[in-house]
Amino acid sequence: MKVSVWDTYVLREDGKQMHFDIVVPSSLTDEITIFNFGKSYLKDKSFGTKDLTSKECKFCHIEHASDEIISTINKNGFYIIEIENCN
Repeated sequence: MKVSVWDTYVLREDGKQMHFDIVVPSSLTDEITIFNFGKSYLKDKSFGTKDLTSKECKFCHIEHASDEIISTINKNGFYIIEIENCN
């Protein structure tokens, strides 16, 4: 499966900047849906964050997904790769 990777940076309320990728099927291009996936992910965090908009989330590239990513996308519609200050 080819997937699109959306590079995302969101400011936490404690001043730290989160960095994570939102991974979706490459056929999904609706930014609102992709941003809503990111917002859904942020709701589960134990800390508050600023809003997620097109300023914080940009299309980066397309790649082939691993079996783990494909499985999660098939279940949830998206996959998150946590990179920095996500916990």
